Amino acid sequence: MLEVLLWASLALILWTHVGYPLLAALLARVARRPVRADDVLPRLALVITAYNEADVIAAKLEDALALDYPRDRLRIVVTSDASNDGTDDIVRGFADRGVELVVAPRGGKVNAQNVAVAALGDDVDVIAFSDANSTWAHDALRRLVRPFADPDVAYVCGRLALRRADGTNQEGAYWKYEVWLRARESAVGSITGGNGSIYAVRRECYEVVDSRWGHDLSFPYLMVRNGRRAVYVADAVAAEKPSTDLEDEFRRKVRMFGHCWLLVFHGRMFSLRRMGPLYWLQMISHRLLRYGSGVLHLVLLATSIVLALAEGGVYWWVLGAQAAFVGLVLLSIALRGRVRLLAIPHYYLLVTWATVVALFEALTRGVQPVWERAEGTR
Repeated sequence: MLEVLLWASLALILWTHVGYPLLAALLARVARRPVRADDVLPRLALVITAYNEADVIAAKLEDALALDYPRDRLRIVVTSDASNDGTDDIVRGFADRGVELVVAPRGGKVNAQNVAVAALGDDVDVIAFSDANSTWAHDALRRLVRPFADPDVAYVCGRLALRRADGTNQEGAYWKYEVWLRARESAVGSITGGNGSIYAVRRECYEVVDSRWGHDLSFPYLMVRNGRRAVYVADAVAAEKPSTDLEDEFRRKVRMFGHCWLLVFHGRMFSLRRMGPLYWLQMISHRLLRYGSGVLHLVLLATSIVLALAEGGVYWWVLGAQAAFVGLVLLSIALRGRVRLLAIPHYYLLVTWATVVALFEALTRGVQPVWERAEGTR
């Protein structure tokens, strides 16, 4: 049984990080499902979610007002999650330029978005969403809505480009891999996850979800379950600063993975109903196994220790490889993350451990809908 657990955990780790991306790349070549994109101009509302963003909200609104999109077909709405730092007053100062303010009771990002969408009414065709600290390319909105020319498309996610972190965080290196994989999933059918900085959804397809769930993880699979597509557009670009250091990123990941585990437990993420076997495999491979990678690593470590001591042989090699990896992380810590090549294993270890901490906290303390901004992201 220990041998089965060891080899199964190792195989699943390798599958989610190596095998599945290779399969996605192959399928994107041989089984593409093109999206019919065109220069459509739906009536659109851009909803910007803000909580205590007084230091960046004015710049964000100038950025939104400068977007290349007809103003008679665009509403710009800031939904404030009960900000108390003067954010609301700054937004009101843009009222004469057509910016609208919706003030929601403190309840987290998704709750604020739900309140804003309810206030929009039915005079919009598409709702786009952005964070207050993200900067959009001048043509990002036009490019983001082009796939809505295809009636099968319900959700479109743009590309978030992470600027170089001010400190030791290596999120940018991982994110390049993630958006590469997302593009392959989109080419085959639908993505399994989006990002909260630049995305859009048809008004009639918007789902009011639990305020503890994130749109970036819940909307794609909900659209697929409803018989529609959730796609990725690489040339609709937004930029953000990542959190400063690896420790800051660890805390952000714990919070984020808490929402992921909540969706696993209560969101019916992996129901086969209307998903189809391919998308279900994508969800298991890219989402469930990714969230469970920390548990898989713990199983691998525990079984390899026992088997190495009991039987030796190849199990010492498996244990030794893990020890060598930890040694690289310790060296990175000793060098304070100054060597980029060593900082990547350090990043992987912290993010993987964050999945375990998030699981423990979700089971013991629950998941809160409210959020605080990460250090260094403004």
